[in-house]
Amino acid sequence: MSIPSIWHVPAHLPRHAFSARDAARSGDVWRAFQEIAVEASSRAGYPPSRYREEGVAFVIRSMTVVHGREVRYGEALQGTTWVSRFRRDMLSTREVRLRSSSGVIASGTQEWVHVDASLTPVRASAEMLAAFPPEPHPSERATTRLTEPVVTADGSEHEFEFDAWFTAMDPLDHANHPAYVDYCDEAISRLVQAAGATPLALRAHAEHVVFSRGVVAPGRVRVVTRLTGYTEVAAVLAHEISQDGVLCAKATTHRSLLGDFEALGRILSD
Repeated sequence: MSIPSIWHVPAHLPRHAFSARDAARSGDVWRAFQEIAVEASSRAGYPPSRYREEGVAFVIRSMTVVHGREVRYGEALQGTTWVSRFRRDMLSTREVRLRSSSGVIASGTQEWVHVDASLTPVRASAEMLAAFPPEPHPSERATTRLTEPVVTADGSEHEFEFDAWFTAMDPLDHANHPAYVDYCDEAISRLVQAAGATPLALRAHAEHVVFSRGVVAPGRVRVVTRLTGYTEVAAVLAHEISQDGVLCAKATTHRSLLGDFEALGRILSD
């Protein structure tokens, strides 16, 4: 029996993924994408237990997400995912879409590296390559990309620091990749609160993160945020996430305060 290249699986965001105004946080949309990919992988014959048995894993290199709208609690959701490229038998591009009955809510493109137990890149087995046949989706060939800024800016740097928690580490014993979006949004939220506005108004439009090293407990994490421009609907923010002086990730987020991106820009310009 042939293995499908495109998988449609149920999707769900738990109650704790939603803020007090009942909108899903961007980091939890990323977690939903991860669950969609894991479910599709499991159905293709590669559940998490098989990766452990074979001493291999996929680690993330970069991820881009564009939010069409905010997810509301209780709406019926479906995930669609497929591998669009598999290069040198170790570099995988996975597309993920989160849908409701009204259409696509959020789209994402993930770049993964196949590694061994020491996190060294290695070629995937023939069985794994057969389980994930690359297939550009006929109606959605384009990868997810951020909208280019229409205006540039050069805002001041703002710093936010905290200690990584042991209880927040994932099965590979480092911070799971959606946590980096949480770090960025927490940094922004604290700036919004300090300016006298409400962090609950923060709305995600898009984000792109490039990972270079995992955050691990209990080191000190530093997030540097600055305004770099505006799209037609959002302020564009650049973030650098480091731990103990070593760069772990660079991120770009597109954010507004319930559609008022100029107000967010003013806060970050101060």
